[in-house]
Amino acid sequence: SLKSNIGHCQAAAAVGGVIKMVMAIRHGILPRTLHITEPPPRVDWSAGAVSVLTEDQPWPQTGHPRRAGVSSFGVSGTNGHVILEQALPTELTTRSDQTVNTVLPWVVSARSAAALRGQADRLRAHLEIHPELQPVDVGYSLAAKTPFEHRGVLIATDREEFLHGVTALASEATAPGLIRGTVRADAKVAFLFSGQGSQRPGMGRELYAAFPPFARAWDEVCTRFDDHLGRSLQDVMWAPEGSFDAELLDQTAYTQPALFTLQVALYRLLERCGVIPDVLLGHSVGEMAAAHVAGALSLDDACALVAARGQGMQACRSGGAMVAIQAGEDEVRCSLDGLEGRAEVALINGATATVIAGDEDAVLTVVARWEAKGRKTKRLRVSHAFHSFHMNPMLDRFSAPPNRCASGVPPSRSSPPSPGEWPPRVSCARRSIGCATFANRSGFSTACERSRPRTSPLFSNWDLMRR
Repeated sequence: SLKSNIGHCQAAAAVGGVIKMVMAIRHGILPRTLHITEPPPRVDWSAGAVSVLTEDQPWPQTGHPRRAGVSSFGVSGTNGHVILEQALPTELTTRSDQTVNTVLPWVVSARSAAALRGQADRLRAHLEIHPELQPVDVGYSLAAKTPFEHRGVLIATDREEFLHGVTALASEATAPGLIRGTVRADAKVAFLFSGQGSQRPGMGRELYAAFPPFARAWDEVCTRFDDHLGRSLQDVMWAPEGSFDAELLDQTAYTQPALFTLQVALYRLLERCGVIPDVLLGHSVGEMAAAHVAGALSLDDACALVAARGQGMQACRSGGAMVAIQAGEDEVRCSLDGLEGRAEVALINGATATVIAGDEDAVLTVVARWEAKGRKTKRLRVSHAFHSFHMNPMLDRFSAPPNRCASGVPPSRSSPPSPGEWPPRVSCARRSIGCATFANRSGFSTACERSRPRTSPLFSNWDLMRR
């Protein structure tokens, strides 16, 4: 009887009875009923084998699981009637060493800057007392706590690095991998799916091995592209550097499917971790990744669109060039005088980040003019002069697959382009800077760029940028 321990429990009678019997099963003891000298005389105790325990009784192991019935009556009648059974013994397993030397985050938060320092100091003291604690376990426990406005994030790989960072956080000092900041209640998150240029041999391989959600999404996308390409896309992406297959990765017929695969898998991984964007932005082939994860394109339609786009662009004439110039759009256009129809603006990535494309000799002539002025230039690693007149021959071919794609979102200024709008986008200048402008004006404080190894010029002047 639980009542003999703590009196009338009312609505808590059931849970209290369950707790008492779980502990009895765990300790192997049948607990006595308190405050009783003799059984109630109105019950015929001679019938059957039921008795009131006036003394604790051992509950030995007999080869069968211990079982106990709980019937508790609360304020509204019977609110607990269950049979509990002892769980089978399980062997404790040790964790593998996969987390050793793995980059991990520790997140410490508090309601004020002073409280944050106090939290960090208490964490430091706790770590010094308990040297057996593993960084992954500490990080998991910290992430499970209620988050507050003032935060400190530590990025490290081993115990000593974390201890150094926690000590710095507690004393307002600086340390490698330590980030301090406050969270805005009205903060919004934007995801940008970037265009071609960030491909590399082995892309996604380590994420595939480490995160099952990433691997599942990766396999779903790759399987569909294999049918369109006539070979394994993953074999091309993970080919040894310097091999023939690895060189195929820079051919746009493979580059665009590879980037789409990586971007979608990254999105699904972040989605599984609870990171959900308020808006999706896309640049070039990234537009199709954004349209897919937004639900406007099915995976089958998106893969068909990306494959047709890449193959169509690959079939266009080669021999062109693309070069990034440290200059604004207007001044770059002025520098194209006399080269109309041979070189043109292809990308506007920022206030002083413009890319030109076209015939190689014409493009290099423009580049020489800017280098003579002391401006930085960089030739892009691409097989064709994308987003230029070089792409015009593919427009008719590119129109067919998109017309079979069903959009799940009504057309609007912020929704994906309609099928008729897709083809011209491969041969005209792409204003990537518009993504940042839209995000800034819409109040987005956090941007996460999908696929690039480092921040692109698109967000170089955005003071609210967070990786």
